[in-house]
Amino acid sequence: MAETTESESRKLLQRLRGTLAEDSAGQARLDSIVQIIADSMATGVCSIYLFRDAETLELCATEGLKPEAVHQTRMRLGEGLVGRVARTGQIVNSANAPGERGFRYMPETGEERFSSFLGVPIQRVGDKLGVLVVQSKEAREYSDDEVYALEVVAMVLAEMTELGAFTGEGAALSARHQNPVLFRGTVAQEGTAEGQVWLHEPRVVVTNPIAENPETETKRLTDAIEQLRVTVDDMLEGIRTGDKDQREVLETYRMFAHSRGWLRRMCEDIELGLSAEAAVEKEQSAARSRLQSVPDAYMRERLHDLDDLSRRLLRILTGQGKETGAEISDRPILVARNIGPGELLDYGRSLRGIVLEQGSVGSHAAIVARALAIPLVVQARNITTEALNGDNILVDGEQGIVHLRPEDNITAAFRDKMAMQAKAQERYADIRHLPATSLCGRTTALTMNAGLMADLPSLEGSGAEGVGLFRTELQFLANRSVPRRGDLARLYGRVMDAANGRPVVFRTLDIGSDKVLPYMKRPEEPNPALGWRAIRVGLDKKGIMRMQLQALIRAAAKRPLHVMFPFVAQFDEFREARAYVFQEIERERALGRDLPESVKVGAMLETPSLAFAPDRFFEETDFVSIGGNDLKQFFFAADRENERVRRRYDTLNVSYIALIEMIIGRCRDAGTSVSFCGEDAGRPIEAMCLAALGLDGLSMRPASIGPVKHLLRRVDLGEVRDVMEAARADGAQTVRPAVNDYLGRALSSG
Repeated sequence: MAETTESESRKLLQRLRGTLAEDSAGQARLDSIVQIIADSMATGVCSIYLFRDAETLELCATEGLKPEAVHQTRMRLGEGLVGRVARTGQIVNSANAPGERGFRYMPETGEERFSSFLGVPIQRVGDKLGVLVVQSKEAREYSDDEVYALEVVAMVLAEMTELGAFTGEGAALSARHQNPVLFRGTVAQEGTAEGQVWLHEPRVVVTNPIAENPETETKRLTDAIEQLRVTVDDMLEGIRTGDKDQREVLETYRMFAHSRGWLRRMCEDIELGLSAEAAVEKEQSAARSRLQSVPDAYMRERLHDLDDLSRRLLRILTGQGKETGAEISDRPILVARNIGPGELLDYGRSLRGIVLEQGSVGSHAAIVARALAIPLVVQARNITTEALNGDNILVDGEQGIVHLRPEDNITAAFRDKMAMQAKAQERYADIRHLPATSLCGRTTALTMNAGLMADLPSLEGSGAEGVGLFRTELQFLANRSVPRRGDLARLYGRVMDAANGRPVVFRTLDIGSDKVLPYMKRPEEPNPALGWRAIRVGLDKKGIMRMQLQALIRAAAKRPLHVMFPFVAQFDEFREARAYVFQEIERERALGRDLPESVKVGAMLETPSLAFAPDRFFEETDFVSIGGNDLKQFFFAADRENERVRRRYDTLNVSYIALIEMIIGRCRDAGTSVSFCGEDAGRPIEAMCLAALGLDGLSMRPASIGPVKHLLRRVDLGEVRDVMEAARADGAQTVRPAVNDYLGRALSSG
């Protein structure tokens, strides 16, 4: 790049700096900016289009187009050349704009007179804010130097937009981070919470996008890069030899940190007038645009590595630190793009709620959140962009709605809802020690799901009769290496101690799909939910399975042991896994160790295929737990993490009920106990219908036991079964309407 171009670019940024420093309203600033750019670049037109909402762009300032078009011309995302730039995040540089595919003729602007078009996205690390456009009458493509200069200006505009430079009287934008915002996500753990935002990775605020002295900024950048390299090298030194996957990630960090191209591009940005911080963010945004459109999944994954490294570099440059000096409130609600299980466990039960921009209902975070009984909403798009530490926030984990900076009337209604829920829980406390015996005399065992020692105090408080599912994978997910057998044995022993004689069903390691261990290489699978997971991993990696079985046997010394294998698809898998249990018992006997008082080995029925297994499966297994979450998604071929289809099919659909009924019948014929575990077990109406089908037990989160028991004790399960049968005989697709009508009559008369 020529020195004259660099000098002109710095002059342009210095002129912009002066305009931005003036005490003027937002619209006046924008008007001044487009005039300066058009004059400096000698173009006929300069225009700024900003997002009014997620799908709409508005012409907010122009020099060269008709002034009356400002705030009147709007277009949808993807519409016209401006909309294309906004949608793709890619530059459009054309010598014949009217001839380009998708060109939109807007007579109110008069732009058909201009042939040349250069559009650059205004974005800040994935946050799309608008489009900066220059146009000329002569037909020509803008040079690389001109494109580069406009990119630098767009970066400054993005930073100033973030800082609220274009708000105020007559402003083109409303102030960011001030207005109420509603986010609709996906429920991953039910519950409601009110509190203050605590950002897991606080947004680094760049307050000085334009710098006066390139030499000073270059030195600041190179010093920060050197500090970053030392940090990465120290992290690598601290990794144990066996942690291969973690080492690979840090080697990627080191590769980026030592990249000459990365440093060169940032230094060039500084030469054009940017500060070191703005240069880092500009290259981070540019890399995002490049990598997000790459079809190679491995390369897209590297985007996360570069994002993390850029954030580390920005924290060094700004001195803001990871926590930005903020103090966590006494009612923190964690807001993050995503978070690993170990990091979430570090926060523990101090959190009131969790909101993730990414994540899924089956993610590591969701598993931990369920174990901690913390409301969790995932897929809350762009919340990390909008939220600031300390913002008031309401999390509705019943509907998947998040209110950020809510208005007073919304907060009041939300508090009323929480008060009603608390009052209901007080009512359930009165029946805590009573059995779930229905009016017809049938008793259904209600047990709780758990995965951490911290869950066990809920046994007494919830009225659960035991632990119907203890998820053993959390200890594996939270560690950076395989847990030691002795540590697992001690943990499992403490769990049994805390249960105080109540039964605990330990589900063996359920990993795979989206539950990948930090120290386990993730296989590339087109459909992980149907891939190498759970018992399939255990049977292929026999060492881990046998080690876990040894730990369970030692923990149970002289006490009953209940072991359950997950995701069994055929009888042979269960038979092989069951054989390992008794082989390890014989091994422990030979070593002279104390053995369990009794051993029951069961299977989790989560695949439709196992419902049709040979009779011998039902005869040889000691108990069956129907895993409703997976069974339902496989039965209806509806991914439970896909919002478009997961709510499409009803648990009380007659076809699904027929499958559950068949499983119960086969277990009855074999004299094998059968229970139901999953989200539906904790929903009172679904739980009532499942109990009416004849299940021996239901296993759910502790908070659901009270509401389920309360309803079961008020109905006659025989009558519920008759209502369901009548609805099926009438040809209904779901028994829900008939059951709701019955409940309305039965509860009002009772």
